[in-house]
Amino acid sequence: MAHFAKVEDGLVTQVIVADSQQWCEANLGGTWVQTSYNTIGNQHPEGRPLHKNYAGIGYHWDGVGFYAPQPFPSWIKDAETYLWNAPVPRPTEGFWNWDEDSLSWVEETL
Repeated sequence: MAHFAKVEDGLVTQVIVADSQQWCEANLGGTWVQTSYNTIGNQHPEGRPLHKNYAGIGYHWDGVGFYAPQPFPSWIKDAETYLWNAPVPRPTEGFWNWDEDSLSWVEETL
């Protein structure tokens, strides 16, 4: 069994577990693309990444890989990982939230 994403107009609308892509298309109709639950940022623990990232509902499919919706207008999608990156690296210590107005990370006070 494997995971398959239903893709409609470049958007993932459903993710299921099934025997094959052919089964999905024959029994459920539409376009289905296999996705790997263990693939994140074009990495897989066994060295076999599939389509850049695991597909989630609302993710985009461009014929090569899956990627999440853009979280902020200033963020840029990495061409290799298909993950979104802020224009400024996130600090490594503490809790931070992105502020799009100032294009900076703002430390969260607890």
